[in-house]
Amino acid sequence: MRGKRTLGVAVTLLTGVAAVAVLAASMGGSATAATRGPIVIGWAYDAKGQMAPFDNPALATARIRIRELNAKGGVNGRKLRLDTCDTQNNAPARAKSCARQLLAKGAHIIFTTCDVDFATPVVQEAINRGKLAISTCIGTDQMGPKRFGAVKGRLAFSFGNVAQDEGSAMAEYAIRRGWKKAGLATNTLLVYFKNVIQAFEKRYTQLGGKVVARESYATGATNVQLAVTKLHAKKADVYVTSTAFGELPAFVSGFRTLGNQTPILNSWAGDGTYWVTKTPKVTNYYAVTYASIFGDDPNAKINALGKQVKAGTGGFVQGIGTIDGIAEAIKRANGSTNGAVLSRTLEGFKKVQTTGGKISFSRSLHSVFGRKYRVIKIQNNKGSRVGFVTAQVVPKI
Repeated sequence: MRGKRTLGVAVTLLTGVAAVAVLAASMGGSATAATRGPIVIGWAYDAKGQMAPFDNPALATARIRIRELNAKGGVNGRKLRLDTCDTQNNAPARAKSCARQLLAKGAHIIFTTCDVDFATPVVQEAINRGKLAISTCIGTDQMGPKRFGAVKGRLAFSFGNVAQDEGSAMAEYAIRRGWKKAGLATNTLLVYFKNVIQAFEKRYTQLGGKVVARESYATGATNVQLAVTKLHAKKADVYVTSTAFGELPAFVSGFRTLGNQTPILNSWAGDGTYWVTKTPKVTNYYAVTYASIFGDDPNAKINALGKQVKAGTGGFVQGIGTIDGIAEAIKRANGSTNGAVLSRTLEGFKKVQTTGGKISFSRSLHSVFGRKYRVIKIQNNKGSRVGFVTAQVVPKI
């Protein structure tokens, strides 16, 4: 009997060991980290095109954070490796080719550009292979199940602010400033641009604000001045838009050339001073953003980092912040880089602290909500932080 008991114990122990081994393998546990090589992040980014002002600073700070983590042994004993591919202004065929190249090099996670339309070819290549697809700053709820499907779409996330949250924060700031009448201008190029204005209007009217005019324009359509002229004819306390690229300086200078000094409020897309015009100078202009690039952010590390990378917008913190978030997800997943495992882990994030702020996701919202925005003002072409705002409500649009 004793021999049988000993044999039974041995079998039980072996079975337990086998079960642990299987669990570790399925979860990507760190027990064999040294033998499984680095955690590979493949980043398809726009080096010189429209999205370059947003992609490049984030990539620069991501590299810094990866070096810091690797100097401390990596994540769960595995070093991080970053491979990149230039999408060359996000031409769809080139973007898809970049994704395939990065996956062929062994990417466990794919990073992509800051607009969901431009990012789609890359995202689809990643999620079709069961890999997590991440953007540092896509600002819509479409980076997830809403656009990419109930199953595969769970693999898509953005560490950018969901547009509904950003538009809501802008509305709350406008009301706080006493701007009770608003003229709205929608740039129809991007889903993000449109969603910010939709969310602004819904939250603004909930808070008692009145919309006195609505106009639209499009990047590349040369109709921004027409929208400005029509809005100028309507008396408002603030003109609100979400835009970047060449339409941003055209929109702002259009009002100032007409002698209209009414405040202009923009989303994160209009952060920074790289776009300002010398004549007329930019005045009474506001935008909400992730961090101040003007040396007056309350976080000293952000100020030092912005100076180090010569940041043009507050989005530079999104590179380091996204790496923080991914590293934390991998730790919580016991070292796993499996897309489905990391997806479930990220959906459980509630106010997780990163360099870029506190991060929250949910099963339905795969872009960040609840962030504490910095409000920047540009006066006579010089920028400064003038306040903070956090959306109290994420409106449905």
